[in-house]
Formats: sequence, structure tokens, C-alpha cells
Amino acid sequence: MELNKDFAELIGILLGDGSINIYPSNKYSTYYRVKVSFNSNEEAYVGYVSDLMFKTLNEKPKRYDRKNEDTSELLIFKKSVANKLLSIGLKKSPKWNRAVIPEKFMKKRLGKYVLRGYFDTDGSVVLANNNGTLYPRLEMKICPSPMQSQILKLLNEYNLNYNYYNIGKGKIRIQMNGKKALKIWTSKIGFSNSKHIEKASYFLN
Repeated sequence: MELNKDFAELIGILLGDGSINIYPSNKYSTYYRVKVSFNSNEEAYVGYVSDLMFKTLNEKPKRYDRKNEDTSELLIFKKSVANKLLSIGLKKSPKWNRAVIPEKFMKKRLGKYVLRGYFDTDGSVVLANNNGTLYPRLEMKICPSPMQSQILKLLNEYNLNYNYYNIGKGKIRIQMNGKKALKIWTSKIGFSNSKHIEKASYFLN
């Protein structure tokens, strides 16, 4: 399992809208599942992540569309894959009070890809209205966990200007406001999710 930029991006994705579950399915066997969830309108990004999972984990995920919930899922049911992800430092679900970026991926050459993967799945580009003028705002919410301080550390590492706020129950919201902040994020971190690219392009073109 090569620790490269593709794998770092997958780590961010799993920390965003992914999960690793291991529990007994009956008294004789154990259930292993690696899952990433999406909104059903993220068709291009689902394909991108599917290819990324195959490239990094050497296992093609199965796709399930839940039309009644307007969601899509990529799943791998394999013990070896789940155990490999845990062996590098990811934690089993739930993420609350547990989620952590494995130390190997906190290095500067890899950290930006972790940020990209996390934002692409759990962040948003907001078009805010300020007295009739639209401006961009980047937002991420992070559950109470060691990951909070790690993401703030990575933002500092790349000299990204941000504010963060406690929003209750230990969660924080990180905000980066304005066109300049968007341009810096795009040049230093970037997006792989087309829904963010499309919103960002409104201000960047």
C-alpha cells in the first residue's frame, strides 16, 4: 500500500463521508465493510472515487444507489482492505471522539491531498449574499475528535487564512471567506469534486 497523494486523498475522503465497520454478522463470522457515501447528484465524483479506491486499495468497490434516500454508496466488503486501513491509523466507526488523520499523512507533501479529500466530501462552497453582492465562502464541519486540531494544523501549514467556531456538542465549523481565500485554496489544495469546481468557477473565471 503506497503512501502517495492518491492514498492521501482517499484518507481525506474516508474521514469525510466514509466509514470502516467491523462487527459480528453471526456467532461464526465477522462483517467487514468500507463505505463512502455521496449525494446522488455527484455522478462524476462517484466515478472518480470508485477509480481512486481501485487504484489505491486494489479492489473495485460495489455501487449501491438508494433512490428513496437520494444517495449513492461505494462499498468494499473485504477483511484485508479494512484491516489495511486500520493498520495505517484510521479508526473504526463511529468517528465521534475517535477520528484521526494517520500521522504518516500529516507531512506537508501529503497533507494537502487529505484536505482536498475531506473538503470534497464534507465541505461546501457557499455563495453568500452581502447586500446584493455574491461572494464565496468555504466551509467544513468537523466532529469532536483529534482530527479537529490536525486539520487546523494542516491549514496553518499551508498558510490558509480561516476562522473557526464552536457550533455545539463539540463540533466546529471552519470558514474561509472571500474570493482571495478561494483562489488560495484552489492554487494550494484544489478540488476533485465537480460540484465544488462549478461553484468556484463562478468567481475564478
